[in-house]
Amino acid sequence: MVNIIQQLFRLKDKGALIRFAQRNTIRSLLARSGLAIATTLLLASCGGGEAVGPSITPRALSADMASRNAVNYAPYRTAQAEVGRVNEVITEAMIKQDMDLLVAGNFRLIRLFDSSDKVAKQTLKVIRDNSLDIKVMLGVWIAGNNDNANQAEIARGVSLTKQYSDIVVAMSVGNETMVSWAFNPVSVAQMANYIKSVRSQVTQPVTTDDNWAFFAQANGTEKNPRAVLAEIDFVAMHTYPLAETIYPGASWSWEQLTVAAGPLRATAMMDAAIAAARQQYAAVRTHLNTVGFPNMPIVIGETGWKAEASGGEYNRAHPVNQKMYFDRLQAWTNEMRAGQGGPKSIFYFAAFDEQWKSSDDKWGLFNKDRQARYVVQSLYPKTQGFTHEAGSYTDANAVFAPDVVNAVVAGNRFAVYADSIPAGATPAVADGTNWFGWDTPATAFAGEEDSGVPVTGAPGDSTHGIVINPAPKSWGWGMLVAPGNGTVAADLSAYEATGKLNFSIKTTYPGKLEVGFFTGSGSSGFDVYLPISSGEYGYINDGEWHTVSIPISAIKPFGSKAFGNEGSASSKFDLSKSTQPFVIGDRYGVTGKNQGSNITAKIYVDNIYWSK
Repeated sequence: MVNIIQQLFRLKDKGALIRFAQRNTIRSLLARSGLAIATTLLLASCGGGEAVGPSITPRALSADMASRNAVNYAPYRTAQAEVGRVNEVITEAMIKQDMDLLVAGNFRLIRLFDSSDKVAKQTLKVIRDNSLDIKVMLGVWIAGNNDNANQAEIARGVSLTKQYSDIVVAMSVGNETMVSWAFNPVSVAQMANYIKSVRSQVTQPVTTDDNWAFFAQANGTEKNPRAVLAEIDFVAMHTYPLAETIYPGASWSWEQLTVAAGPLRATAMMDAAIAAARQQYAAVRTHLNTVGFPNMPIVIGETGWKAEASGGEYNRAHPVNQKMYFDRLQAWTNEMRAGQGGPKSIFYFAAFDEQWKSSDDKWGLFNKDRQARYVVQSLYPKTQGFTHEAGSYTDANAVFAPDVVNAVVAGNRFAVYADSIPAGATPAVADGTNWFGWDTPATAFAGEEDSGVPVTGAPGDSTHGIVINPAPKSWGWGMLVAPGNGTVAADLSAYEATGKLNFSIKTTYPGKLEVGFFTGSGSSGFDVYLPISSGEYGYINDGEWHTVSIPISAIKPFGSKAFGNEGSASSKFDLSKSTQPFVIGDRYGVTGKNQGSNITAKIYVDNIYWSK
């Protein structure tokens, strides 16, 4: 899973704490769970090229893979960030406590992500020493561009698999390394070689874990999986319908706005979520059948639902919704066990929260303190000494997308971010204005503190300001403001003819910047960003505060269909649905900079408003 840090800061003109996430919940240039495409295109992509079939004699999956309830496991409890895991001490007693909890809930098949001494070796030892009825799919962690480390990891994995051959029922080499958005990329050819090496040294079936889009070759950006398919005994695919809702063009409609708001809409959302997971499984199955692997088994190596929004999944993540998704997965598992087809096993992600992942946390059946969440509390009754996470719920507490509000802004001034609202101005149209960096991980961060020091704003609005810290990728970076976390669209139509976008800015950022706004959402999303140079519209990059005022009529001609919406008929300029009334960024290809420019100069902004 992707590790993205989430921060909190105070909404300036409301004086309330709101969430600030690095993950862009409205639009992102990359998708966590694969770019969605129309079913017809997906099936068409499956048929390209010649079928090759396996180059090996496939090994049958153990019956344990189908008969045991499965879960992903990691033991970390105190690490606050990824680097903190290095220093966290993991003891056999900690692992024993975790294993006892899993056995008590009848989770007797676990997936480990690596073959480290710290985690894998100790976990296998605890299982054997305590005669625990648990089987393991052992991971071999593969890192991009680090063959020496990979060979050492392979040696550890092979050794553990042989030493604990009665416990290890399968091996998985690599995790999310080949899908188009991989953060730890490995070529298909190199991964095939690693798998072949591991498989030649063990007797268990071997696979690699990756996103469904890779195994389905779901679109033109996905690598061809055939070289890997020829070397594995089964597919271990990941499907995250929840994560897909963060990105444009998701393969399913999570809002379900045609259903009446309330419990019925929540149920419709969760039904649609499991339908999306099933469709992604079907896409992988179809692709395997088409390219010569009709008998290759499929397991779902990861899927789950958050109990709490930690990366922008508002109106979706909740303890009740997590249970609804879990229950639907169990029904799917029961179908498979009744001989109705489907994946051979479903590994739930995850057993325990992983706070070191920050905004990619809160997937656990248990929280970090090993308290049972609502999703599994019926399996762990308090009367038997188990501890529950605080909170009491019923099905009626499930969350769902609210009806979209198009708030008409009739005043002569619309405040986006300011210390106070002048007389005659219309305030923000929703409680909570979130700042999001584009992409995942985010390419920019914003807050009212600069290295722990509160930001003083522009003259005339000086109490608070925002500092933006670019963290660019090779193409650049971007930051947006979204009232109501994107659930509210401001109707700014009255500003189109004579309106202006105004803001104060202080920076020494070199070259052009892009500023503007974004209308619509999802497939209707439309970028409207104007590249400006120092000296234009009041902008000067001399490190002092300046007021910028740009006519909407000057920004409008630079509008274009949002990323992923190039073929969308609904992607068009529409001020009646202004979901991001302020956007600032620097796409190097637009501003004339070289790719990989990596400009990180800080940008201070304040007093952002529309006027007419």
